Amino acid sequence: MKRIVFSLLALTAILLSVRADNITVNGTQRSYIVYKPNNLGQNRPMLISCHGANQDANYMKNTQMKMEAVADSAKFLIVFPDGIDRQWDINGDRDINFVLALIDRMATLYKIDRNCVYLSGFSMGGMFTYHAMNKIADKIAAFAPISGYPLWGSTAASSRPVPILHTQGLADDVCSPDGVRPVLQKWIAYNHCNSTPKVTNRYRGYNHAKMSVWGDGDDGVEVRLLELEGKGHWVSNDGLITGDEIWRFCKRYSLNKTSPNISITSPKSGLNYTCFAPRNEAVFPDITMTATADDSNGKVVKVDFYDGATLVGTVEKAPYRFVFTGLASGKHTLKAVATDNNDETATASVEVSLQAPQSLTFSSVFTEANALPAGWTTFDSQEKRTGYSSGYSQGCRVLQFTGSSRGLDYGLYIRNIDGKEHEGWAKYGLEDAGSMLTLSPGHYLLRYKICNWNNPEFEPVEISIEKQAGGEAVATQTYTPTLNIGNNASNNFGSVRLQTYEFDIEEQGNYVLAIYTAPVGWADCIIGQLMLTANSYVSTDIRGVQTTVSDDADFFDLQGRKIVQPSTPGIYIRNGKKILVK
Repeated sequence: MKRIVFSLLALTAILLSVRADNITVNGTQRSYIVYKPNNLGQNRPMLISCHGANQDANYMKNTQMKMEAVADSAKFLIVFPDGIDRQWDINGDRDINFVLALIDRMATLYKIDRNCVYLSGFSMGGMFTYHAMNKIADKIAAFAPISGYPLWGSTAASSRPVPILHTQGLADDVCSPDGVRPVLQKWIAYNHCNSTPKVTNRYRGYNHAKMSVWGDGDDGVEVRLLELEGKGHWVSNDGLITGDEIWRFCKRYSLNKTSPNISITSPKSGLNYTCFAPRNEAVFPDITMTATADDSNGKVVKVDFYDGATLVGTVEKAPYRFVFTGLASGKHTLKAVATDNNDETATASVEVSLQAPQSLTFSSVFTEANALPAGWTTFDSQEKRTGYSSGYSQGCRVLQFTGSSRGLDYGLYIRNIDGKEHEGWAKYGLEDAGSMLTLSPGHYLLRYKICNWNNPEFEPVEISIEKQAGGEAVATQTYTPTLNIGNNASNNFGSVRLQTYEFDIEEQGNYVLAIYTAPVGWADCIIGQLMLTANSYVSTDIRGVQTTVSDDADFFDLQGRKIVQPSTPGIYIRNGKKILVK
């Protein structure tokens, strides 16, 4: 008898902790399951856990997540919602409104802490989690997608910096692990996290687990990627418990923090400054940092600016702007630290790299098929693509050539759909793509390999060096390819002839390397190699080298303006000939 009573009491406790219910949202009845730990109390967190496609809330609760023990220990509520027809709206507002209605309902029924609501989802539920980042970041404190991301490409446009933990099986054959990092890179840059992750192999002692952490984002957010070797398209619950990892991550974040908010608006994190100095006198450009800062329960009294651990300046009122000067070659972590009237602080940082090569191969990043390389921007007269992204099946992108005989292994394909002048191009040196190209006065040599992709008529290609501000061309060359690959990456084709172009730069500044297709509908080209060398040799157009300027002949600059006596080394005209004054 006692055993029967005990069993009935246990069953009653289980039934009280699990509740299936309905709610009407925008005229449609929606269903969900709630798991409530015993003695939950008030103002406790809540996790919303979304199932995968063709699954349901019951399967997510009992088969996939199995995280009741985690909730029992940590005392938080879990809601398992049901998608309509076992799917999620990953483009519109139908299920966004469902989640918002659930938050309101749980706040009424269980007095949850609205500032500690977290969202997770598996597979299509993970795709919906990414969708919600851009839609309701003001309602969700942290996000934890599992084996699901926008397969068609993603954007990062939330109302605030968002913390993300993505869990991914490396043997997943549904949502390929290859597509995860390109999606996360968008959020890493958006959150201004460090571009280089801190990587822990054998994470928490598990041989199959690797954790990558991109930290120091705005408002202290992190982006994390937990990769599980040998795991397929399922939630891992053997050894390393996915639900436990999600809770460990999410519990660190709340929407009601009392510390100030700070965000860096420029420069872009991960920006790479390449500064050519033909005479080995690298002068890196000044870097202007701008930040926004506020405080919900007080006021910001100052913003300190750091180069690494070194304090370099303080601004006490908006606008918060500081110019970093005299930076040395290498990688720098530039930080802005806001302090409020309660002496609480918040930090935002960006990483920038400065290099001063004598020679640089811009095409060295053409190594991933169907991706747009970092540092590059393309336009085909209809679509602009910027910075690193992947997963493209058409349009401007890197192609991998696989013919048994081939002149290139990889090449960047660009096209001009509409045929208007300068509306099909690839450019390096645009800040929004993460690259800055600074050229000092001197002589340069550009080597390149260019052919056509599907254009046997061999339309000309224009190579241009342009000022970043205003787009004025300072040097151009037109080249007509002599090789056409034939619209198939597996075709055999011969070697692509290496071309050279010499030009002079007279004024130090930021420039853009641009390649334009012909102004003809569907004109195209494949860029196979681009290498720039500073002062590689004296141009055959320069007739002499002079180390003194003591005689009476007049000097002129390259615009024909008379120079009494050159005060700096460079290229000048004398007696109708170019000479290099050292």
